[in-house]
Amino acid sequence: MTTCFLKYIIDPAKVADFEHYAKLWIDLVNEMGGLHHGYLLPHEGANNVGYASFSFPSLADYEIYRNEIQNTPKCLEALRYANDTKCIISYERSFLKPVFEGFTDKAKLFY
Repeated sequence: MTTCFLKYIIDPAKVADFEHYAKLWIDLVNEMGGLHHGYLLPHEGANNVGYASFSFPSLADYEIYRNEIQNTPKCLEALRYANDTKCIISYERSFLKPVFEGFTDKAKLFY
């Protein structure tokens, strides 16, 4: 399993736009074979940082997902929304290997 961890720098005046964008991607990642772990929005502390993470069974499966985005109208629409609202200033993407104390039913699907 590989987990993509994202750190977003967002426009603090557009957190609601970023939240809408986030909700779009949770469903899209899950529909495209991943397991979205959710987004974290600013609450206390920095008002311009958000996080997200989602997993795929392998890095190869993630790459398939990345290629499919370019041909999926709902994904292109979500990307266009972020571009039009300019809610995201920048982002960093890291790939991590998760360690679980125990397995959940959903996590078992990837093994």
